Amino acid sequence: MGILQAALGVTAFSLTFPATAWGLEGFGPWSLVAVRSVLAAALAAGCLLALRVPLPGRRHWAGLAVVAAGVVLGFPLLSTLALRTSTTAHAAVVVGLLPLTTALFSALRMGTRPSRTFWAAALAGAAAVVAFTVTQSGGALTAADLYLFGALLVCAAGYTEGGRLAREMPGWQVIGWALVLCLPLTVPGALVALSYEPVQLTAHSVTGLLWVAAGSQFLGLVVWYRGMATIGIPKASQLQLAQPLLTLVWSVLLLGERLTPAAPVTAAAVLVCIAVTQRARG
Repeated sequence: MGILQAALGVTAFSLTFPATAWGLEGFGPWSLVAVRSVLAAALAAGCLLALRVPLPGRRHWAGLAVVAAGVVLGFPLLSTLALRTSTTAHAAVVVGLLPLTTALFSALRMGTRPSRTFWAAALAGAAAVVAFTVTQSGGALTAADLYLFGALLVCAAGYTEGGRLAREMPGWQVIGWALVLCLPLTVPGALVALSYEPVQLTAHSVTGLLWVAAGSQFLGLVVWYRGMATIGIPKASQLQLAQPLLTLVWSVLLLGERLTPAAPVTAAAVLVCIAVTQRARG
């Protein structure tokens, strides 16, 4: 069940970049990030109130702040700013490096020590994904790369802390309270951004906004944190090696981007690496 839940989270996340591209057709980057967070927080707050979930203990608030800064604010904002000028294929390099970075954060934060086989497979998978995505984008470094690198770091920190908290409280409560914690920032931020950035409501922009709010920002993270709590952060993070390739498939279907012949080869290599990491023991 842990692997299944983590895989569902990866599937939800794989739609984030294409949905963000749709959202940017009608919203400015700051408006899109702020509004998605407010909508996701409203959904989370409704669930918390309906189930009468008590406030987290004082010892949990620092960890929730890290989740909020990394997953609710940092990664959405930085990746959205990058997607203004970057293609979804190029942005997928962030997701390709995220599993390895998350495992490193986990080792530093929680003292986990995966085996050498695990690390070798993780490095090989990350290298395959990076080589594929960089080749697809022409290998040119742009200003968007700085945003993507920053998004990678803050998201890995948020994933690690969220996975740790999910061992002490349900995963949906971890992201739920993190979203609620951001409301004092996201509500006024949304009002200010909407007053400065023009909005054009279209089928694509509304659908993209709703998906990144409900699917990526809340429901996807619910099953993702549950999966990480069950099978461990390092192993769950390696499932994300498949996320860039899934994103490219969605990009073809939803955005009309062309998939090169290198994609099946990279997909096979990544799946082998995932299989090895799932069998490796620390």
